[in-house]
Amino acid sequence: MKIGDLARAGGVSVETVRFYQRRGLLTEPPRAEGARRYTEGDLERLRSIKAAQTAGFTLEEIATLLDLDRNDRASARALAEARIKAIDAKIATLRTMRAALKALAADCAKGGEGPCPILASFVPAPDQGGERNLRRARNV
Repeated sequence: MKIGDLARAGGVSVETVRFYQRRGLLTEPPRAEGARRYTEGDLERLRSIKAAQTAGFTLEEIATLLDLDRNDRASARALAEARIKAIDAKIATLRTMRAALKALAADCAKGGEGPCPILASFVPAPDQGGERNLRRARNV
């Protein structure tokens, strides 16, 4: 298959395929009859790269995973476990943000005078040295 076919089948642009080639994530096959021909193996590797990105791996980590795949499963597993910890930390942060916004939305629903507490929370508090009011909302 040609590069355009590979890109379409992998759900990326041709430029993304070329970018992955420059980064060493995909090989650039030799030209045959004037065009480069990609294999199902290339498509599988492209799909693996996209799946790893969806899981939150950086391109550098993906390169390491691809290198480790057949030689060092313990190191590949360690990278995955580190990614899981990073995802768990992000989830904790998102839960904190959600709770703060829920408290602000509840405060807004009470009505009353003055500016919307949701919008006011994003304005730096002068008495807090520029700290945003949202931090105070987390403690509500």
